[in-house]
Amino acid sequence: MKNLLWLLQWTLKAAIFFTLFAFALNNQDDATVHFFFGTQWRAPMVLVVLSAFVLGVVVGVLGMVPRWWRERRVAQQAQAQSSPAVTETPVAPTVAQPVQPATPPDAVHGL
Repeated sequence: MKNLLWLLQWTLKAAIFFTLFAFALNNQDDATVHFFFGTQWRAPMVLVVLSAFVLGVVVGVLGMVPRWWRERRVAQQAQAQSSPAVTETPVAPTVAQPVQPATPPDAVHGL
């Protein structure tokens, strides 16, 4: 079972690799990216697509960094609050007291 899972994972990885490789081979024509103020960039289409992907990943990661920091700080504060203090004194066990009825038995009417 373990070998079958390993084989399926590598088959999927190989399929993704060969699909991307075929994409790169089919898109070797030059593409022009026009920026502001008349500037432009000429590069093979595969580099333009790869650059756009990498730029999107970088922007996404940079957008998540403040949230990661905030969550990390909250987790550290919660961990600091939940950890027991070392200087606590042990508490002596209490002896259970019998429960006293709210009203004495002779005050109950009708029984």
